[in-house]
Amino acid sequence: MAEVVKRGYRSDVRTAQARETRRRIIRSASELFVAAGYGATSVDAIAEGAGVSRKTVFNAVGGKAEILAMALDWAVAGDDEPIPLMDRPDVAALLRLDDPGQLLDAWAAVIVDIDSRVADLYAALEAAAGVDSTAHALFTRLQSQRREGAQVVVDAVVARKGVRHRLLRAEAADLACLFSEPLMYRRLVGDQGWSVKRFERWLRTTLREQLLRT
Repeated sequence: MAEVVKRGYRSDVRTAQARETRRRIIRSASELFVAAGYGATSVDAIAEGAGVSRKTVFNAVGGKAEILAMALDWAVAGDDEPIPLMDRPDVAALLRLDDPGQLLDAWAAVIVDIDSRVADLYAALEAAAGVDSTAHALFTRLQSQRREGAQVVVDAVVARKGVRHRLLRAEAADLACLFSEPLMYRRLVGDQGWSVKRFERWLRTTLREQLLRT
C-alpha cells in the first residue's frame, strides 16, 4: 500500500510540475504575442521567457499555433481548467435569471471580465490572421464560438419575451455578437482611456437599448 501511495504522490507531483510549465510557457507567449506580434515571436523566444528548452515548449504545448490557441482559451476562461465557458458558474447563473434586462446586465459584466484579459491578445490574433493561414483558422473558430455564445444569450432573452418588437432572432444575435467584440473594449478602454466601469455602464445601456423591447 505504501508503494501505491508513493507512486500516486509522484504522479501528482509530475502533473503539477507539467501544469506549472504550461502556465509559464503560455504566460511568456502571451506577453510576446502582444508586445512583438505573432509573426515576430519565435518558439525560442517563448522558451527563453518561460525558462525552458525549445523541446519542452513543443512537448508541453506544441507549436506557435497551439500555444496561441491555448493562450486565448485560457484568457477567455480566466484559468486553465477544462470547463467550457457556457458551463462556468457566472454564465450558468445569468442564464437562470428571469428578468431579460438583468440577464443582459449580467452578460455585460461577463463580457467586460473576458475583454479585460483577452483584448490585447485578440488584437494580436486578428493582425496575424491577415497573413498567416493557421492564425486565420483560429480567428475564424473563435469568432464562431463568440457568435454561438451571443446566440445562447439572445435565445434566453427571446424565451423571456424580452426582445425588441420586430427584431429578428438572427439580427439580435448579430448585434449581441458585435457588442461582445473584444476590439470594442480595446478601442474605448485601451485607446480612448475609458474606465472599465464606464465601459461596462455603456455596454449595459447599449445592449438594453438595442435588444430589449421598451
